[in-house]
Amino acid sequence: MPSGDARGRGRVVGRDAERLAALYDAHAAPVWRYVVHLTGDRAGADDVVQETLLRAWRTPRILEQDPASTRSWMFTVARHLVIDDVRSARRRREIGVAEVPETAEGDATDALFEAILIEEALGALSIDHRAVVVRAYFGGLTVSEMAEDLDIPEGTVKSRLHYGLRALRLALQERGVTR
Repeated sequence: MPSGDARGRGRVVGRDAERLAALYDAHAAPVWRYVVHLTGDRAGADDVVQETLLRAWRTPRILEQDPASTRSWMFTVARHLVIDDVRSARRRREIGVAEVPETAEGDATDALFEAILIEEALGALSIDHRAVVVRAYFGGLTVSEMAEDLDIPEGTVKSRLHYGLRALRLALQERGVTR
């Protein structure tokens, strides 16, 4: 008898497939147009029609009815699917755009605040120390170039740079920038 059960299920599936094909032929196009009218989304309408037919296939009483009498049921299911999609969390979080945005640019706010803090800390240095630190780090000058530019010995440049950086670190610590 197991072979008879398998053949019986095969016939039911075959009969269901015929009824599902009849439902598709009779109702897919009108349901698709209805969903496009509701949403304006042609690709989404394909998905809704597919899900509607899947639900019809999973509801045995729909397959047993005459395909001509199930249109209102299919319209109702399609409408509920559209409503569920609109209410879904996915839909609320996604924003459709006409063009894909270019790469995001970083916010310059942090850099602006850092520049202000550094400017204030440099302002706390003596004029001699600030002149050497600014030329070394912002001007990119070597010790010999700074010595020539400021008309002082190289040893004095090194000393001012050392003590200027130490004073700059202390000024930044006072402003909470470093430990």
